[in-house]
Amino acid sequence: MGIGTSIFLIAVGAILAFAVNATVQGLDLVVVGWILMGVGALGILISIAFWDSWGGFAGRRSTTVIERDREIV
Repeated sequence: MGIGTSIFLIAVGAILAFAVNATVQGLDLVVVGWILMGVGALGILISIAFWDSWGGFAGRRSTTVIERDREIV
């Protein structure tokens, strides 16, 4: 899950938790909103934690150069 998806989940969760005033039988929309906000926040933290290991969109490129001594005959 990327940072964009996490922000989207937080936004949808905030809408459900704070702005929706509807009732659904067997489902508490406020709790669903808080769960979505929690999952989104956790997704942001995990994305930030692993950002260095996968290098973002550009990726990490490394080149290894091995130099050897040449013998002159």
